Amino acid sequence: MNVLILGSGGREHTLAWKLKQSPKLNRLFVAPGNAGTAAIAQNIPIGVNDFEAIKKSALSENITLVVVGPEDPLVNGIHDFFLNDNELRNIPVIGPQKAAAQLEGSKEFAKEFMIRHSIPTAAYQSFTASNLEEGYAFLDTLNSPYVLKADGLAAGKGVVILQDLDEAKAELHSMLVDEKFGGASTTVVIEEFLDGIELSVFVLTDGKGYKVLPTAKDYKRIGEGDTGLNTGGMGAISPVPFADNTFMGRIHEQVVKPTVEGLKKDNLPYKGFIFIGLIKVGDEPKVIEYNVRLGDPETEVVIPRIKNDFLEVLQAVGQENLDEIALELDYRTATTVMLVSGGYPEAYEKGKVISGFDEVQDSLVFHAGTQLKEGKVVTNGGRVMAITSFGDDFEQALKKTYQNIEKLHFEKMNYRKDIGFDL
Repeated sequence: MNVLILGSGGREHTLAWKLKQSPKLNRLFVAPGNAGTAAIAQNIPIGVNDFEAIKKSALSENITLVVVGPEDPLVNGIHDFFLNDNELRNIPVIGPQKAAAQLEGSKEFAKEFMIRHSIPTAAYQSFTASNLEEGYAFLDTLNSPYVLKADGLAAGKGVVILQDLDEAKAELHSMLVDEKFGGASTTVVIEEFLDGIELSVFVLTDGKGYKVLPTAKDYKRIGEGDTGLNTGGMGAISPVPFADNTFMGRIHEQVVKPTVEGLKKDNLPYKGFIFIGLIKVGDEPKVIEYNVRLGDPETEVVIPRIKNDFLEVLQAVGQENLDEIALELDYRTATTVMLVSGGYPEAYEKGKVISGFDEVQDSLVFHAGTQLKEGKVVTNGGRVMAITSFGDDFEQALKKTYQNIEKLHFEKMNYRKDIGFDL
């Protein structure tokens, strides 16, 4: 099989690394890819939303499966583009069609879906600039802290949590009237704050059956002890120690099953990954958000724990016979820590030379924001690399990861030294 992966981050390098192990694989392409994917696949320098260029490559390289990494092309309808094109329609695309991708593309759509299918979530209301005063009044009914979410895609930065009521009202005005997040915040969802510990559950579905992949917990804040600005993710652990069989049973019955059944009932065709962001409140799971793809850096701990030939698994999704696959998992713990550019998630410099790859032992290095320049690997983004290790528990795995991080260097390299601190 010839496979095309769309994307350029740590998630896509991890998927490429995993698919590369399949005896079914003939050729592997990543568009646009990074320095890590360049070492194991052929990078194609095209954007994930350039559908016509993707079509050209799919046909010229005789692609037999497309795996979509990021959410943007899914929300923009890449799957529908393939289905509506006579030359492409027989190439399976891993990722939902546009209508179903609204689960991530619109917070309001996701909330309405959850309410409709009795999936536990925080109480909420949606507002636009036309009913701003009603938004202020709704904030008056809530207790601090206040959660405001831009309805559309805002590159992971559209959620604001504030302690002060006046600040929350000013923020609502900024999002709706001043268009702080552009078109993403023409509608804002205000919801009650849920107090608990978070985790992510990943589901792979072919539209009929589904498999629950390993759980993971990621760390979004830039600073130790979960302080400072939100990032795309500074590290992750899988499995989640507190997600015991009883709690996972609740997640399955109250969240996973009604989500997959709800997609069928609402006639939302879905072949791909469902990322369910959850919070454990007391002993009950509540859904914070849906994503319509794998998370990053959770992918870097979830995918390495799957023992199956992953190309065979994805092929089964395309052929709608996922039920015939028995998922085999590595029961060790996997941890990953993200190395980021100095200054991230605010202003940072690119083009810093990275060294020390040859010295890393017994850990996996997944590239994210990297590129090849004059034969050298240099930084090309805020989140640069994820270092993944296995251990009997998360402490042992993290120890290995941190030992290997000390062997890697680039100017102003930064990372969190306390991943797993809350477990």
